[in-house]
Amino acid sequence: MNLSVVQLISLGQRYIKLWPEKAELAQYFSDYRAVQTARYVCRYFPALALFTFIMQLYFASGYLTGVGSIDKALAALPQALVYGLFLLSIPIQALVVLGVKADKFLPPSLASWYRSGLEKAKEQGGGNLLSKLVVAKPRFIDLAQLLQLTFTSQRN
Repeated sequence: MNLSVVQLISLGQRYIKLWPEKAELAQYFSDYRAVQTARYVCRYFPALALFTFIMQLYFASGYLTGVGSIDKALAALPQALVYGLFLLSIPIQALVVLGVKADKFLPPSLASWYRSGLEKAKEQGGGNLLSKLVVAKPRFIDLAQLLQLTFTSQRN
């Protein structure tokens, strides 16, 4: 599908929320590491960007050595903004990449595994929630939904 950047970001956020946080999935799906990395980046990089911005202005101002001035801090403002905005863009980039991945169709081998897993889950009584999942051309977001439903039903 042709999605806008905003739609890709929201799809990436949904994909991150749906993907189960089970370490055993790392051996079967490469997406597990990508999702874990994106979760980490989205959680900590905004604070890192703010810290970097403030520290650059603080060190450039000269207040650390006792000869500081606002003019020095203002001279360092463009560089601090560039670094801060770069670090802020990394979580957005991660969400766009995951949004693109979530919108892709599953490869044939994984699609057949998905269908058999969907049938097994329906047999075990997932019924109403599983009926919303796609069978014809599943995407990675559908796989994440199936895994999420499977792990939440096992926990109950």
